[in-house]
Amino acid sequence: MNQLKVVATVVEKSVLRYTPAGIPIGTATLKHDSKQEQASAPRQVEFEIPAIAAGEISKQFLEIELGALMIFTGFLARKNRNSKSLVFHVTEFQKSENETNLLD
Repeated sequence: MNQLKVVATVVEKSVLRYTPAGIPIGTATLKHDSKQEQASAPRQVEFEIPAIAAGEISKQFLEIELGALMIFTGFLARKNRNSKSLVFHVTEFQKSENETNLLD
């Protein structure tokens, strides 16, 4: 199974574009920052990941306020067929219960 769920903020986003087939596409960069436990020791985890939303949710995806803490669900796939880089394909999102705006 290829499923990723991450709490993150949108730190950068594009304008809506369309594929040659007419499918709306929204792209953004998501930033995650948390403390995790690994081998019984605390670990600070920070990363940015490119994300894409296609179809009906793409417009709502690009309407997310920069810095708003959200829960994103989706899957990972290569950027393109010949690439080794991964992109997070967002299929669902919702506001996190923690309403903190991380860019304030």
